[in-house]
Amino acid sequence: MAEEKKVAPTGVWTAVKPFVNGGASGMLATCVIQPIDMIKVRIQLGQGSAVSVTKNMLKNDGIGAFYKGLSAGLLRQATYTTARLGSFKMLTAKAIEANDGKPLPLYQKALCGLTAGAIGACVGSPADLALIRMQADNTLPLAQRRNYTNAFHALYRISADEGVLALWKGCGPTVVRAMALNMGMLASYDQSAEYMRDNLGLGETSTVVGASAVSGFCAAACSLPFDYVKTQIQKMQPDAQGKYPYTGSLDCAMQTLKSGGPLKFYTGFPVYCVRIAPHVMMTWIFLNQITKFQKTIGL
Repeated sequence: MAEEKKVAPTGVWTAVKPFVNGGASGMLATCVIQPIDMIKVRIQLGQGSAVSVTKNMLKNDGIGAFYKGLSAGLLRQATYTTARLGSFKMLTAKAIEANDGKPLPLYQKALCGLTAGAIGACVGSPADLALIRMQADNTLPLAQRRNYTNAFHALYRISADEGVLALWKGCGPTVVRAMALNMGMLASYDQSAEYMRDNLGLGETSTVVGASAVSGFCAAACSLPFDYVKTQIQKMQPDAQGKYPYTGSLDCAMQTLKSGGPLKFYTGFPVYCVRIAPHVMMTWIFLNQITKFQKTIGL
């Protein structure tokens, strides 16, 4: 009888819980992944292989170089991941309600992921721009360095020097990349989890870990081409005549395709995959554990 009387919690906490859990898991993962992300950005900027980039960073800037831009990375997770995972939970809940409580088919979950990714990218684009610029700053000549001290200083300088709308510079490719990442992440997780549970007979822990690994790989494979274009757009600087190397994302993609072929978009894929996959895995595992804990205490 007591179980029948148990009422689902309502109020402000119920509404914000998916957003809080999503943001917290993303920020935790970022603290671990930040050094790999720094290496990935420098590989994409043409500074060499993962080994040579790591050696040069340690030699020239010390261990602190791997955590440059951490404040921007945390701010990005506090905005982007909070918005996308919170939105995804809300969208899927609404879709299940409209589906008379039945489990959603894979394509509906993927559509929810695409939408949530776009929402999160729009919210997190300013922090993402600050992160890219802070990570790329040490690769520029001394005269061209912006010397941002932290994420908030970067946001202030960009707004003051280039206008508020400049905070959404490269927002288009950021949104597309986020939609591709979430499509790969969510669709592959559901599919692989179903296969591992129903066909392989794996337990809950093994299913979550295995499906998370597959999800991370698919998310990286789907999103890297868009991430490459986004990075090139966000870090470009005008030449002496004030002309930028690319007029937009499509121009950047076409020039890249002509100069390096399709595989150019996958520059740094091993490092990118190593960064994305653990981040996705830790996010899934953390959310899974949080959900289980909250159920045990009736939240």
